[in-house]
Amino acid sequence: MELAGKVALVTGGAVRIGRALALALAGSGVRVALHYGQSRAAAEDTATVVRAMGVDVELLGVDLRSAAQAAGLVDRAVARFGRVDILVNSAAVFGPGELADATEALWDEQFAINLKAPFFLSRAFAFHLGKEHPGEIVNIADWRAVRPDPFHIPYTLTKAGIITMTKSLARALAPNIKVNAIAPGAILPPPGENEEYLVRLAERIPLKRHGGPEDVAQALLYLLKAEFVTGQVLFVDGGESL
Repeated sequence: MELAGKVALVTGGAVRIGRALALALAGSGVRVALHYGQSRAAAEDTATVVRAMGVDVELLGVDLRSAAQAAGLVDRAVARFGRVDILVNSAAVFGPGELADATEALWDEQFAINLKAPFFLSRAFAFHLGKEHPGEIVNIADWRAVRPDPFHIPYTLTKAGIITMTKSLARALAPNIKVNAIAPGAILPPPGENEEYLVRLAERIPLKRHGGPEDVAQALLYLLKAEFVTGQVLFVDGGESL
């Protein structure tokens, strides 16, 4: 796909990896419909950077726990830009969830935001494009989806679901819509941790270092430009999932 002039809807685009993805798209000349949940100030800051690149951006605040509100993001983006060509499902909540701590409330929140919202957003996006217009969906998964641990059970289940959804939608929406996923590894420390957390993790990673948001952004641009790639999961984890 030629990116310049296209429109991308990026969920969770205000902070962390989502911000890096939004900025990478803007740097390629893509107009950005930038979703945020509770990070309005950070979204405004990201939008300021995008506008400084000479690229149009629209902020869309929505609670992704509501499937209807999530799906409605597509209509709002189309109303603003007239089209949406790319959907990046980046928004997610991450937290500990061992078996004894996995409450119903934690389960419901993580499944609603991490899996249900991307599904209904993808469906709305596909309906918008129809059967003739080309488009791209890129989902953000996690390397834990194929190497689960006992500490983040609900979260890991949602990301395993994202991988299955990616493959299912790649079949269902071919040939006009490509659907792929990126599975990051040690990219950013979780909330409450600092850079030292990543340095410690690097000891168990085959490349012996951690990555950064720019590595995930490069993967996104590759998948959008790769014309013969769909239904794939690109692991950006330094080999941690091996």
